[in-house]
Amino acid sequence: MSSGAEAAIALVALVVLGGNDTMNQRRIFIGDIHGHYDALIQLLDAIAPTQDDRVYFVGDLIDRGPKSAQVVEFIKNSNYHCILGNHEQMLLNVLEQPDLPYNFRQAWLYGGGQATLDSYGENGIPEDHYHWIKSLPIYLDLDDIWLVHAGVHPELPIVEQTTDHFCWIRDEFHYMKEPFFPKKLIITGHTITFTIPGVLPGKLARGEGWLDIDTGAYHHQSGWLTALDITNNQVYQVNTYHQQQRQLPLDEAVTQINPNKSIYRRMTRSF
Repeated sequence: MSSGAEAAIALVALVVLGGNDTMNQRRIFIGDIHGHYDALIQLLDAIAPTQDDRVYFVGDLIDRGPKSAQVVEFIKNSNYHCILGNHEQMLLNVLEQPDLPYNFRQAWLYGGGQATLDSYGENGIPEDHYHWIKSLPIYLDLDDIWLVHAGVHPELPIVEQTTDHFCWIRDEFHYMKEPFFPKKLIITGHTITFTIPGVLPGKLARGEGWLDIDTGAYHHQSGWLTALDITNNQVYQVNTYHQQQRQLPLDEAVTQINPNKSIYRRMTRSF
């Protein structure tokens, strides 16, 4: 066999075995952090993303947890990607609308906004953080994946949907009977998975054409912060309360929901 043929065979073997850098690139999606900076760092340490990996955050970086300012500063200065969550949207509403009704401001503060303000201290939210949050896209179209915070309205074309749909929708999206996109998986956060019937704390939830990775990092019934390595179908989790961490195959970490059931478990889920 000629040296040229041997080299060609070796190159093919390298590609098949995953020796090509492009094939080794991972896509990693991280659920709602809600100010839990320490758990985020522990989670990233477990994942150990390389410079070639692409890391995406599904929004709700802030509110409820103790270190929202640190989370924003870290992700803003990283090479990671992030979309707008409803908690970022509420923050922008408060900052940009001085005539916002009192009850809306109080709702944000009660829903975790006070913890965000506390994390920034007496100097308040810096201008560069405000502008960065304001620049976040409301969704990312990644060809085979559509990344959006809450979901999409199943009865409206994308061009007719608003930020409120993308950041706030729940029931209509979770219980649609067929995928919204025939060839795209919608990855979301927003709705804590165990509030959907049949899903245990810490489990991801999968429906018709969508996958929810918000496992309730801030909630005392769960505490799990989740990252999904969709390239390798691996789930990484860190618990914000007792720092336990684990890694599971996606099939073991996810629960398929029944789209014919439409009643969430009772809990405060306005935000």
